[in-house]
Amino acid sequence: MLESIAMLSGLIATIWITIGVYIAARFYPHYDHANQFCSELGAAGSPTEKISPAINNYPLGFIFCLFGWAIVQLDDSNIAITISGILIIIHGIGTWAAGYFPMDKDPYTKSPTLNCKIHSWAGLIMLLALLIAPIFIAFSPESIYIPFWFRATSIAIVFLSTYYLLKMYQGLKKQKLTGYYQRISYWIKLIWLSIFSLILVQM
Repeated sequence: MLESIAMLSGLIATIWITIGVYIAARFYPHYDHANQFCSELGAAGSPTEKISPAINNYPLGFIFCLFGWAIVQLDDSNIAITISGILIIIHGIGTWAAGYFPMDKDPYTKSPTLNCKIHSWAGLIMLLALLIAPIFIAFSPESIYIPFWFRATSIAIVFLSTYYLLKMYQGLKKQKLTGYYQRISYWIKLIWLSIFSLILVQM
């Protein structure tokens, strides 16, 4: 039972964060999903500074780590799959750190606080961990856990996610649609996580 839940936790994380961000935003007057980062929900001084990490970062960190652990524990696996599991665990730990150390209310500040700097580094680690994990899966040795179509999907996920990540950085200069592109880039990787989860739960 616990093993099945662990295998399914990749999908659970995707559903959880989708609902969690929506709920937190309901308590943030005039929050704009298209032009504000997800992290602004938990920013210092925001109306949802306490509630956002409580319903998003902290439980999600555990769920990501649980899924990563499930991958690491797979029987007859290989080093590439194991590394991808470790990267997902790192993503979970980064999720905790990003929730504990809030970003500044102004995401474009020229003089960020220490908490904001730690938050930014945690966010970068999260980003890279979940971007690199599909690469290891795409080029992993032959395995019963990784069908060929999922290898191809993993490559497509990396390219698509990177494309929208670059669009987000372009939006930073105009301070426009940053939230929109951030969500697309991140949710593309979450879709990959969900597919991986569904593959494993059927094994």
